[in-house]
Amino acid sequence: QVQLVESGGGLVQAGGSLRLSCAASGSTFSTYDMGWFRQAPGKEREFVATITRWDSTRYADSVKGRFTISRDNVKNTVYLQMNSLKPEDTAVYYCARSSRRGTMSQNDDDYDYWGQGTQVTVSS
Repeated sequence: QVQLVESGGGLVQAGGSLRLSCAASGSTFSTYDMGWFRQAPGKEREFVATITRWDSTRYADSVKGRFTISRDNVKNTVYLQMNSLKPEDTAVYYCARSSRRGTMSQNDDDYDYWGQGTQVTVSS
């Protein structure tokens, strides 16, 4: 069974930064694509970023140039560095493991394990 545990959320002013972490259990972490999604109140969950086992990355247009996804396969952890935060970035952020290796999928149906989420609130 795979478990994903997010941390690092919180309250930050617009223009500030946060780094989210997602610790994964399981010895095969390094072979899977990992992704970050977010869900704002009253909105559908949306793709944020994904990273393959070879460190190829893809971002949503709304966060490109501001957010950076990375991974540490020794620590079984994926990170989301968020800079220049905006109030519209306020959401619950989820990490997830993709069931489709190497595809950099933006479709949440392609992700089979999910964390519990961490709240990010950006004040104006």
